[in-house]
Amino acid sequence: MITVPAGTVTLSDRRTQTSWSVEVAAFALAAVPTTQAQYAAVTGTHPSGAQGEHLPVEGVSWPDAVHYCNLLSEIEGLTPAYRIEGGTDDDGSGVAWDPAADGYRLPTEAEWEHACRAGTTGPRYGPLDEIAWYRGNSGERSHEVGGLRPNSWGLFDLLGNVWEWCWDVYDAEVYGTYRVLRGGGWFDEHWSCRASVRRRSHPTLRIDDLGFRVARSVPLPHVS
Repeated sequence: MITVPAGTVTLSDRRTQTSWSVEVAAFALAAVPTTQAQYAAVTGTHPSGAQGEHLPVEGVSWPDAVHYCNLLSEIEGLTPAYRIEGGTDDDGSGVAWDPAADGYRLPTEAEWEHACRAGTTGPRYGPLDEIAWYRGNSGERSHEVGGLRPNSWGLFDLLGNVWEWCWDVYDAEVYGTYRVLRGGGWFDEHWSCRASVRRRSHPTLRIDDLGFRVARSVPLPHVS
């Protein structure tokens, strides 16, 4: 886990041609996407199509990711960040987030983009071939996490390799319970692997280039 400093990020949506600024508090974010070994250790399952302990877990829905976060929190004696209300989490509509909880959770899309940019203002935090597995260099498959250059805050694979689930509903009025995806994946062209790109999907989607990474609302203690 890496402490991401507080800051302000401007999000934009190409469909509606709108932009908005969000204040982001300091938080902790995993340095890499959740791996298959980590997922199996917590859930006892191996959902991914391409198998490899250090490959990012994929083939996981948004509720799968939420369930993982709560299980990991319980294992580590932390307060789970999510409550299931209304008796179901099948489409994510019954999931409530407790912002005061110290357990693991999915990042908001503002947190994700702020962490991805790491203080930069361009479309990417470095040359694409040095930082991301995408269609141009991936061989059309996922790769072990952490193998390419991180951003200046020590975060790997925020662009490319697998798309990452975020907490946010994309646009409830238009798309209902669809959730935000960020980052681009190993099968995507270069234009999809940019810090500002927003995608959406139904929470039940399970596909071979979509995973997640965990966050916590509590920053790590400062070590001088």
